[in-house]
Amino acid sequence: MKRKFGNRLRELRIQKGYTQEKLSESIGIQPENYSRIENGLAFPKPENIEKISNVLNIEIAELFLFKQ
Repeated sequence: MKRKFGNRLRELRIQKGYTQEKLSESIGIQPENYSRIENGLAFPKPENIEKISNVLNIEIAELFLFKQ
């Protein structure tokens, strides 16, 4: 689940033109911690999921639309 979420997050971030550093800064976490999320090593806190969706201007559900 963490890996699928991280892959989806990477895909959406790139589509919206953000670097990992820029997105992590926008949601208020360290770039190292953001990288761990995209690499499937960690899962973001619920409040950070909300921040990510706001910054990327997407619905939270879109973060969980994984490819099968």
